[in-house]
Amino acid sequence: MSNAVYLDQIKQLVELQKVDDAIFAVKQELERAPRDLEDLEQRFEAAEAQRNRVLDKLAHLQEQQKRLSLEIDDDSARIKKSKNKLMQVGNTREYHAMMREMDSMEKVNRSREEEKMTLMEELQLQNDTLAEIDRDHSALKAELEVKREGLEEKIQKAKANLESLSRKRAQVSKAIPQPVFMRYEFIRVRLEHPVIVAVKDGVCSGCNIAVPPQSFIELQRGQQILSCPNCQRLIFWCEHFSLPEESAPVPKPVPLTD
Repeated sequence: MSNAVYLDQIKQLVELQKVDDAIFAVKQELERAPRDLEDLEQRFEAAEAQRNRVLDKLAHLQEQQKRLSLEIDDDSARIKKSKNKLMQVGNTREYHAMMREMDSMEKVNRSREEEKMTLMEELQLQNDTLAEIDRDHSALKAELEVKREGLEEKIQKAKANLESLSRKRAQVSKAIPQPVFMRYEFIRVRLEHPVIVAVKDGVCSGCNIAVPPQSFIELQRGQQILSCPNCQRLIFWCEHFSLPEESAPVPKPVPLTD
């Protein structure tokens, strides 16, 4: 193969790789976009679960507070009623019995009042916690709604872009000799992206491993398309494309030094 034909084929392969680079980027975006939404949905669900736990706790505390208030009011009414009856007590024994009963009810009520104060403090704490959670919950909900609305549009645009790139790829592929194109495709379906990479300073940019000296010399001659002995990707010498295309002389081979 002449040097001119070789360079032309390398340019065609690099052009094809550019299209495949764009296709690869779009496909990655298509994979990433739903994952981003899933992550946001999980965060929202976690916030909602936390919010529901606080709401359940608040409901339980409010129920306790209501029960205590009723018990306090009920015993306060009984104490008041007992005090009114004291004036009608006929003997000392009955009087002391009623006093003991009233003292007992007042003691229980004081304990309930203390419990009620503790409940009120806990209610305030939980309400403050709920307010903080609600801020995060509302922000996540709004972000999730925007993300859901934008995802479908993003997917449709990406699919349209893929269709356009696929058409461009078909056009670029037509300019490449079939055996060369089939070799490119053989590598593409078996190796990680990309397929063709530059060699700079004797190092393959695909695997970052030095190309053997003899292979590097052959690569610089530019007479046949070579593969990296390590990663099997197609390789080209970066210096072949460092000068303007029309006037660039063919660089002389530069042997590697150990």
